[in-house]
Amino acid sequence: MGKADGPMGVATALVRSAFLVNAVYAECSREYGLTAQQGQLLCVLMAQPYGMSELGAALGLAKSSLTGLVDRTARRGLVRREPDPMDGRAIRVALTDEGGALVEEFYAATCRRMDELPLGFSEAERQQLVQLLGRLVLDNEVPVVFAD
Repeated sequence: MGKADGPMGVATALVRSAFLVNAVYAECSREYGLTAQQGQLLCVLMAQPYGMSELGAALGLAKSSLTGLVDRTARRGLVRREPDPMDGRAIRVALTDEGGALVEEFYAATCRRMDELPLGFSEAERQQLVQLLGRLVLDNEVPVVFAD
């Protein structure tokens, strides 16, 4: 594929940035024996257990796709289903001890790699990037899938 030099529009810059971030995320996931979606699931669950509908909304997955993802991740011993204490009919998905240990390492490694992407930026440029991207995700109400 050709390499386009020169100024980019907002759409091009955002799409190409998304490809860059996804590539880093996928590479890191592979190194930890995860799919990118499993890595995302584990990162979301770092904060707390969630119900299936909450997970589906956070990850942007349909119920059947989420069920398959949770099933595959549970078979690996990384997550477990548990009863929801507020609703006896519902279940929540939580990290197992093994999943918690793995996601701590995975998260730290992924953060290190993401932090390296703008290495050529000055500190002021890095801060400006953080402010602008932070505003973009907040203004568009992007779910917390990856947190500081």
